[in-house]
Amino acid sequence: MLRLTDKGQYQLAETKGEVKILSLDGVAFAWVSLQGIGEVLVTSNKPHEADTVLSNGQYRLYQVKDEPKLSDQQHLELSTGDSKWQGYLLPTGLPKGAKIRSRIIPSKEVITAKKTG
Repeated sequence: MLRLTDKGQYQLAETKGEVKILSLDGVAFAWVSLQGIGEVLVTSNKPHEADTVLSNGQYRLYQVKDEPKLSDQQHLELSTGDSKWQGYLLPTGLPKGAKIRSRIIPSKEVITAKKTG
């Protein structure tokens, strides 16, 4: 099963304090690297002022289960321009509610490019 659960516009920016901020349709997450854990998205209760925009474009969020050659979990894909996409695995989904942190793992698994040609 391959299901598109969300899509929209994203922005990846960086603050003066060198904190990366990923915004998905205006919902912002701090993107931090934690020693021994890896990269994590964290819900932030305070607004962060972006100093530099690193990239922006479209995003797609997929739920994957029992698909050959794809990991069974949530996949986030960010457009990188020229019909190219970067895939990320979200083993526990996006941060939501009481769950304020979620791992984000870069992946070579890209669904959108296969679906759109």
